[in-house]
Amino acid sequence: MGDSIPKTMRAIAVHEAGGPEVLRLEHRPVPALKPGWSLVHVRARGLNHSEVFTRQGLSPSVRFPRILGIECVGEVAATTDAARLPEGQKVVSIMGEMGRAFDGSYADYALLPNQQLYPIESDLPWEVLAAIPETYYTAYGSLLNLHLEAGQTVLVRGATSGVGMAFAKLARSMAPGLRLVGATRSEARADLLLKGGYDDTALDLDGKLQVEGRPCQRVLELVGPATLKDTCSHVSEGGIVCSTGQLVGVWYMEDFDPIVDLPPNGFLTSFYSGNVDEGKLAGLIEYVEQRGVDMRPTRVFSLDRMADAHRFLESSEGFGKIVVTE
Repeated sequence: MGDSIPKTMRAIAVHEAGGPEVLRLEHRPVPALKPGWSLVHVRARGLNHSEVFTRQGLSPSVRFPRILGIECVGEVAATTDAARLPEGQKVVSIMGEMGRAFDGSYADYALLPNQQLYPIESDLPWEVLAAIPETYYTAYGSLLNLHLEAGQTVLVRGATSGVGMAFAKLARSMAPGLRLVGATRSEARADLLLKGGYDDTALDLDGKLQVEGRPCQRVLELVGPATLKDTCSHVSEGGIVCSTGQLVGVWYMEDFDPIVDLPPNGFLTSFYSGNVDEGKLAGLIEYVEQRGVDMRPTRVFSLDRMADAHRFLESSEGFGKIVVTE
């Protein structure tokens, strides 16, 4: 390791399942290098609902104690691949069992597999870059799979999430002339969706979308298997549904007959942030810089306020993308 790397670091460790109070600030040794892995100085990380589920003990494969965090942006502090990942290189890391099978980004430093580190070139601030890995990349991949065209009505179910708000910004810049409808379980959040780029809103009550008929040509499904069948019932002939999120913690479908329940002559696709393509990631960063897409997070917290950040994410005020910096 380089001489500038400290021997200890701050880390937010979870020792048992529970509420935000189990996110404890500790001082731990900085991880030592091992073959095929490199050490990243974490500059910022986005928060995700899946991390809340893990903290609550709802991820069966995760064993505590664990440092959570499934994404980060930062710089290579020590490397085992100097050609691709030289010291000082800016990198993004997403998923790959980070924060689940091994310790993740809720720390000053994270030891990560080289194949899970993606070099980037960008002058965007760290808190803005931190919105890209899990949130904007997921929205971007989903958007490409939906094959958007001007004049379509596009519904986003789970629109107040970070991915939902990112999708609205990207869709506006890529396919002008769309009619974007954001679905939310809270009528009080309708104004936030309209201010965030949506043309209209729809209520999602008890897993039922409060719209008549099949008005949607495209749908981004972020709530997941819990509402996918109902979503398909509102998609017009030949439409496309992209199932991307699992916001309510339901992972599998029950009582779903594809022949009957998919839209007539329609299509079901999917995307998730673990489907990482280095070229696509670089293209997204270049695109948002050239187009000036506003990717600023809704709220920014410091690492020592991780419990507060989780409380905000779970609260009725939690909206858009939340980022935790150093």
